Amino acid sequence: MFQLEHHYEMHSDQIYQFLYFMTLDVQLAEDLMQETFIRAYEAKHTYRGDSNVLTWLRTIAKNIAYDHFKRKRKIRFISFTKSEGDVALTLSPEQLFSIEEEKRALYQAIASLKFDYRIAIVLRKIEGLSIKETAAVLGWNEAKVKNNTERGMKALEKKMTGGAAYG
Repeated sequence: MFQLEHHYEMHSDQIYQFLYFMTLDVQLAEDLMQETFIRAYEAKHTYRGDSNVLTWLRTIAKNIAYDHFKRKRKIRFISFTKSEGDVALTLSPEQLFSIEEEKRALYQAIASLKFDYRIAIVLRKIEGLSIKETAAVLGWNEAKVKNNTERGMKALEKKMTGGAAYG
């Protein structure tokens, strides 16, 4: 059973983070998150309980993001590494600048990927979802998730200067 208040409190931060990572726009991510919960509430009768609620909400958020990206034809990314502040304290200004430049290059490379590659990389490598969870969110089979993630990572590696290996 989907209870809006309960699930909003439990999952709104994760849905917001996913949407913010995709849009890099605070206001837009908030708007899309609100739209996600509105659509979930309107479609609560369709939730069968065969997947967890967060997977169902991510699927709705993904569809809302797809709709937005189709209209705008763009996507941007940002890191949500919690330990960056701690690392920044031990680095010189030159090292910090270098890291920021590398991040910028990475985000530009990710943003230039085919959308299916981007969404697979975001969910698998950044959000940390399993292949099975990613397949459920995207409505793909597991082979398609594996293929798009692998191809996306190879394309990303090609785009990155220096050709650093991925993991």
